[in-house]
Amino acid sequence: MERLKVVIIGAAGMDFHVFNTVFRDNKDCDVRAFTMAGEQNLGTVEGKKRIYPPELAGVLYPKGIPIIPETELENFIKSDNIDECFLAYSDLPYQEVMAKASKCLAAGANFSLISPRFTMIKSKKPVISVCAVRTGCGKSQTSRKVVQIIKDLGYRVVAIREPMPYGDLKEQACMRFSDYSDLDKHKCTIEEREEYEPYIERGLVIYSGVDYGKIIREAEKEADIIVWDGGNNEVSFYVPDILITVADPLRPGHELSYYPGEVNARMADYIIINKEDSAKRRDIDKVQKNILRINSNAKIIHADSVVSVDDPEAVKGKRVIVVEDGPTITHGEMPYGAGIVAANKYGCLIVGARENAVGTLKDVFRKFPHIGDVLPAMGYSDLQLKELEETINNTDCDVVLSGTPIDLSKIIKTDKKIIRVRYDLEEKGKPDLKDAINDLLDKSNRE
Repeated sequence: MERLKVVIIGAAGMDFHVFNTVFRDNKDCDVRAFTMAGEQNLGTVEGKKRIYPPELAGVLYPKGIPIIPETELENFIKSDNIDECFLAYSDLPYQEVMAKASKCLAAGANFSLISPRFTMIKSKKPVISVCAVRTGCGKSQTSRKVVQIIKDLGYRVVAIREPMPYGDLKEQACMRFSDYSDLDKHKCTIEEREEYEPYIERGLVIYSGVDYGKIIREAEKEADIIVWDGGNNEVSFYVPDILITVADPLRPGHELSYYPGEVNARMADYIIINKEDSAKRRDIDKVQKNILRINSNAKIIHADSVVSVDDPEAVKGKRVIVVEDGPTITHGEMPYGAGIVAANKYGCLIVGARENAVGTLKDVFRKFPHIGDVLPAMGYSDLQLKELEETINNTDCDVVLSGTPIDLSKIIKTDKKIIRVRYDLEEKGKPDLKDAINDLLDKSNRE
């Protein structure tokens, strides 16, 4: 019997995990290719076409597996007579999910989604997972607070982050970050630094990579409790003992119209409605009503995302260029982030970056026309870092107000002072995150 010819539609993250857990040793299926999202600009590594390497692909794939641009998917289905395509990346509106499905069906392949039941790995240690309904809800700030609370209770805790493997996949199979030097060691992009650096500066440990079976085994050696920090709005890669899902009242309704965000909302034990200090009351109520309609057992945590800057006097009333977290502003579809909130709070005059953008940043503004007067921190390559630096230097302003979670001054040089914006989760009333953690501890003690 011939093996089913499969393509995994992905974006260098969830797709590899789906392969590792469902297809790697599956003799009934032949994975012919992964696809990658076009905006990732990851066509080659050191001049060579990207493949999922044989060292990670297993004995069924001695030559590895090609990674092709998603724009080539329909032709690939036809030329290779593909039987089935599996969608394995996140933060997609339902219309786009069905558009991808229609392309596959019209080209001659079935289109499928895979339940988390088949991809979640069971850990030997208690797991609390933090996921979201959209990119940019405040999931990472929630994860960091959960880790800090657990650490303050006297437990050994490490976080594991959703993958962002943009370099040599063999070298990135299992990465541990506890020091700034680890960021350089693993040649991290801006997007990766935005997620790892805030843990490092708090003295916390975070893992990430490609092989999440290997990663959990390593993390279990040094932790009493594992925290899954599910980037974008990925489903948890591990079976959670407690699942917290973060929702965003600045985008009401998205909790019911994005994949796999609604999956996370339906599975959650706790739902955090974040950013309430910036949202309208009717939008907060709408999110809560929508959540309880699909998950009546969820416990609702209300929270603010409190914004501050390192040096308020340096930005008050000044002309500023605002740099925002890239994923939140691009595929997260937010026109602005914490940087703009801070600029308005301190009475800054915001200078737009669009007209001064260079290179691939021009393409970003064209592709995402909803972006407001902000500069998304793109940095998948050294070239994009240089373009970010040049765009800032081209802009006539007094100060750079950086709303990314990292210290931007560590990786780019500008002729302007860079002031960091920080944003922290503050729960209001009960239940709160300590209640969720106590539920985890009670459950693990019973077991």
